Amino acid sequence: MAIDDTLERLCNLLRSEAWVASAKVGLQPIHLHTLRYLAVCNRYSDTPLAVAEFLGQTKGSVSQSLKLLAGKGLVIKRPDAADRRVVHLTLTSAALELLERTGREQRIRQAAADLDETARSALDAGLTELLRALQIAHGRRVFGVCSGCRFNERRADGYRCSLTGEPLSAEDVVRICREYEAPGAV
Repeated sequence: MAIDDTLERLCNLLRSEAWVASAKVGLQPIHLHTLRYLAVCNRYSDTPLAVAEFLGQTKGSVSQSLKLLAGKGLVIKRPDAADRRVVHLTLTSAALELLERTGREQRIRQAAADLDETARSALDAGLTELLRALQIAHGRRVFGVCSGCRFNERRADGYRCSLTGEPLSAEDVVRICREYEAPGAV
């Protein structure tokens, strides 16, 4: 199979799983995608705008989804301490439990466990490169893990973001960030 056919089949399978999983918990797939994103993003990326950018949705549709998720007690909205116009989103324990029950990531990891380490690493690297190339080609933000970002600085006292000038927690650096830029990017 050609790579585009394989990716299309994989995406269809994941989309089908998302519909089944979301229906079981009384949500739409976009709601689970939103919760999954919020579970893996860092503090620079937990805003409604970042959710919209990551999911490729309009601000209006994301706003409606967040309103529903907050109403169901799955998301908490809180204003930014420095800029009250900015809203940060936090998952509740109920949301984390719901994500655990839907378990998509676990099924993917189990399927990939059958691959040897070399094949798994090559697949991960190849898919990551393909995703970034497609995001760039479509004018979308890349969103990558903070630790691999060109702005991430390892210092004697921890980590620092050279873009914002702020210290980064150990948790920040293992999460995805909307400000991510690959090393060497300008």
